[in-house]
Amino acid sequence: MNQTLLQEKYPIYILELEKEETSCRDVDEIIAYYRQKIEENPVAVSIGVFDHYGHTTALPDGSINDQIRDAKNIVFCFGKELMNPVSLAIRPKSIGVAELPDRFVISFLEAPNPSANEAMEGWTLALKNR
Repeated sequence: MNQTLLQEKYPIYILELEKEETSCRDVDEIIAYYRQKIEENPVAVSIGVFDHYGHTTALPDGSINDQIRDAKNIVFCFGKELMNPVSLAIRPKSIGVAELPDRFVISFLEAPNPSANEAMEGWTLALKNR
């Protein structure tokens, strides 16, 4: 898993997962895996799934890289505390899953809460199960 700055300002984690490295066959199976992990977490709540690929292809002027076969985000929140009203600007969390011909690209924005990052990183690395 790599950490980088997207557009020189957004700290993100990225895992490029070769298809033969995981038992998941498609984006929907990976999203289902994350949904299970979120439901098992005592402070996380699942909000929904955004079909980014479907949304963009439905737009008259939508544009998608030819290599991207599918792309969805699972949206959730680690809502253990709300100490500052402006912290809402960085919530909820989202993990993006894109399918390319030979691999999945999984990415998420770094959370200010270290335990949230540890959970998301652990869930993501566990997808590499072959």
